[in-house]
Amino acid sequence: MKRVSKKYILLSGVFLSLFVVGELLLRMIWGVGTMPLYVESKQYEYIFAPNQEMTRFGLHFYVNSYSQRSKEPDADKKIVLGLGDSVINGGAQTDNDSLATSIVSVSTEYQMLNISAGSWGPDNCAAYLKEQGLFDAKAIFVVLSSHDANDVMDFTPTVGVHKSYPKENYLLATFEVLDRYIIPRFFKTSDTLNPDERVLKSIDKGSDWNCGWDELKEIAEQADIPLILILHAEQSELEAGEYNAKGKMIEQWAAVNNIKLIKDIAFMKKENYRDQIHINSSGQLVLANMMIE
Repeated sequence: MKRVSKKYILLSGVFLSLFVVGELLLRMIWGVGTMPLYVESKQYEYIFAPNQEMTRFGLHFYVNSYSQRSKEPDADKKIVLGLGDSVINGGAQTDNDSLATSIVSVSTEYQMLNISAGSWGPDNCAAYLKEQGLFDAKAIFVVLSSHDANDVMDFTPTVGVHKSYPKENYLLATFEVLDRYIIPRFFKTSDTLNPDERVLKSIDKGSDWNCGWDELKEIAEQADIPLILILHAEQSELEAGEYNAKGKMIEQWAAVNNIKLIKDIAFMKKENYRDQIHINSSGQLVLANMMIE
């Protein structure tokens, strides 16, 4: 019995030591355990919690006091707004310095504020501007995709429900790895799908036009500043060489309303994508160059 007890104690000590070392490595080397957190909004569903800064998987991530993936608005620079969903936002997989908005900010006399969140549509963007204002902006860029033609806010509980929108950190980094990366690899459920994958996999919401498009137009007209729309192509559209039916609805709306429309289908290449929708760092550079032009 004593030998068994000693062996049990020894194995427990080894396991505990390995667990502690693993926990420290996850936190200190890979930055696991501290995630980008979200807050709910009664106006625009959700957004990054303000005032966050961290390094995860070697990538620098920060959010300013206005929940933007940008440095604080600089009163000494001309401001341009960059609105959109996870494409322009980049997510935790993109270093802040690699974002198109950051590249524009360091390459021009303008500071481009990144106002975005995963699965946002034009109505989310318009609602944010109505709440926070325009920051004395000289122009508005909107980067959205074909499915945003009628992807209307429904305020389905998301923050703290979907794993891509956490509201608090895990107690242990090990728990995060298990819950967010290992278990979903074998058991994929609705709360582990990428938010934009959920949009693509969801049942067609019908032909209702998202009123946010007209709201953004009205906001820009009232401020007497340009509104520039960049229609981002999904990989399926890139391969087809044209936007789908919803994308063509957006094209028609822009033409009728005399909105400057830039089609990134003419600039993006397959190697600029990291999945069906999202762009990698090279894609962010392509996007930045389009904005600068």
